[in-house]
Amino acid sequence: MTWEIGLPLPFGATLPDNPTDAELVESCKRGDVRAFERVYDMHAARMKSLAFHLLASRGDAEDAVQETFLKMHRALGAFEENSALSTWIYRILINCCYDTMRKRQRLAEKPISAEIPTDSSLTLKMALERALLALNERHRLVFLMFEVEGLKHSEIAGVLEVPEGTSRAWLFEAKRALKRMLTEPRR
Repeated sequence: MTWEIGLPLPFGATLPDNPTDAELVESCKRGDVRAFERVYDMHAARMKSLAFHLLASRGDAEDAVQETFLKMHRALGAFEENSALSTWIYRILINCCYDTMRKRQRLAEKPISAEIPTDSSLTLKMALERALLALNERHRLVFLMFEVEGLKHSEIAGVLEVPEGTSRAWLFEAKRALKRMLTEPRR
């Protein structure tokens, strides 16, 4: 028996206070709006932050998160639970962000310059943001997920579908490049 979103759960069906991924997935598949809300409450803030750091636009970040939850809802029946629910959701989010970036390129929007200005009044935050833009895309993504969003290497590896050692190596390379860009004098 399938349940439509918004309809009450069958008699006796409840969502536990601290549901497992499997319980959340099953509740979402049954159409339990509370389960979708729980997934949203658990992940939306971090997802918006990550999307904002990738897209540099609050509006685009919110759109990417919204699109992620729509795609999650549509594809939930195919979710095989081979990975954590969060890993699957973040993979969808990153793909949505990449779609937005490709759309921007097709629309020929002027890309943000990755060159670090030499103006001495530039704040450290602005310098770091520009340096992050100059990083290799994979290194930047791992740096943001680990240092800014607080994900573990095991989670990052699952999201990016790479070995955990690769995630660690990319973070090391990102930090080394950032240190070089932020401390070495420009020529």
